[in-house]
Amino acid sequence: MNAATPSPRKEESAQQRWDRIPVLKTGDDYLASLRGRGTRLFLFGELIDEPADHPIIKPSINALRASYDLAIDDPELATAWSPLINDRVNRFLHIVESPDDLVMKNRMQRRMGQITGTCFQRCTGLDTISVLHSITYEIDEKHGTHYHQRYLDFLKEAQRKNILIAAGMTDPKGDRSKRPAEQSDPDMFMRVTRRTDKGIYVKGVKAHMTGGWNQHWICVMPTMNLTEADRDYAVVGMIPGDAEGITYIYGRQSCDTRAMEGGEIDQGNAQYGGQEVLVYFDDVFIPHEHVLMDGEYEFAQDMVARFTAYHRASYVCKTGLGDVLVGAAASIAEYNGLEKVSHIRDKLVEMVHLNETIYSSGIASSHEAKKMPSGIYMNDAMLSNVCKHNVTRFPYEISRLAQDLAGGIMVTMPSEQDLENEEAGEIIRRFLKGREDIPTEDRMRILRLIENMTLGRNAVGYLTESMHGAGSPQAQRIQILRGMEVDKKKWHARKLAGIRQEA
Repeated sequence: MNAATPSPRKEESAQQRWDRIPVLKTGDDYLASLRGRGTRLFLFGELIDEPADHPIIKPSINALRASYDLAIDDPELATAWSPLINDRVNRFLHIVESPDDLVMKNRMQRRMGQITGTCFQRCTGLDTISVLHSITYEIDEKHGTHYHQRYLDFLKEAQRKNILIAAGMTDPKGDRSKRPAEQSDPDMFMRVTRRTDKGIYVKGVKAHMTGGWNQHWICVMPTMNLTEADRDYAVVGMIPGDAEGITYIYGRQSCDTRAMEGGEIDQGNAQYGGQEVLVYFDDVFIPHEHVLMDGEYEFAQDMVARFTAYHRASYVCKTGLGDVLVGAAASIAEYNGLEKVSHIRDKLVEMVHLNETIYSSGIASSHEAKKMPSGIYMNDAMLSNVCKHNVTRFPYEISRLAQDLAGGIMVTMPSEQDLENEEAGEIIRRFLKGREDIPTEDRMRILRLIENMTLGRNAVGYLTESMHGAGSPQAQRIQILRGMEVDKKKWHARKLAGIRQEA
């Protein structure tokens, strides 16, 4: 078939796309929903037949599964009542109706971090549906479009089906000195390639998408402010993760092949991990019902700014990981027989102080949320940016202190295979012991966990993601500069100094 006669699957209607997704209630339901989708995913240069069963991918799936399990185990924390369908829904699919909803979101995110010790890949989807509520409403107000009702209809189905949504925001960008429409390769930013009576086609790439393959839908959206010349790049749409025309390329993580070695000690955290994918959209179809922006370029900057206000406060999730790392550092000190030494205690106090400073700014931004014209609440932007700016720094210091307490053996320790060898294992168990009453294997497991979170696979979610996720440090500094209201502060200072000035 050529481009003029697309396959039936290519131009599926919105309803056909929903009909292919079952209602998910449990973690087992979620795992089953990922199998047999027929997606194209490359890992280590090979096209993977069934990604859901690959040992490198499984830990990231388990981290998302935990969000289903938590909703069952602790519904007060991880679910909320939805007025859209008059039923309880997973909090990761809930519209923010009050500041308290944002506070509960932060508490849930911290708990998920404690459970998984990694990036659990759902915050971007929640923050996407949050920002789209106000943006679609305001586009409709200005242009008389019908995006907001489309958004509500989509969210109702998402809540009924209990599905996952990935955020596709970051474009490759190409030559950073040029705008999207100026690039020599027009696909460096996602764009609409053609429009039909049924919908639109989009082409481009979304980079390092968090949990991209693991989720049922992808919301593609602009990554920066746009001009009239960039009109075709001003597109927001909901696309099934198994839509025809999508190719995934799995991102590498430090020490990722340890998952293929057998055993679990050397992985540090064998059960849970994060995921990033490069996603290529080759003329992928979006039916009109799932198009939420098409050409309204003047709203792109507001959408990005509001998304970051939500998402930068979402980085309180890193305090859950921080809790795990503090616990690991305290454990290795205890296993070494040093838990009562004053400088050890002082370092643990500093780790907790930094961790709670992150949490306090994030949760403060939720308490100070403001109501938008559409009725949804949005985090205080200043405090959200302060939260994320703290996250670009403090996890690195927390990690440094954890490594300090762990000692060099964390990165020079023999392998699990050596531990299981009859001759080598006897030497290891004898000479890598700390306290007499603590098994050597337990000491090795804690050391590997610290390595995993500060240097290994889950350092991706705890450190580098903390630096660059939701914008690099300078992006927060720009937003802080815009909102710092220096003139007001000068007025107060000059008033107290007795300097005459206009009121």
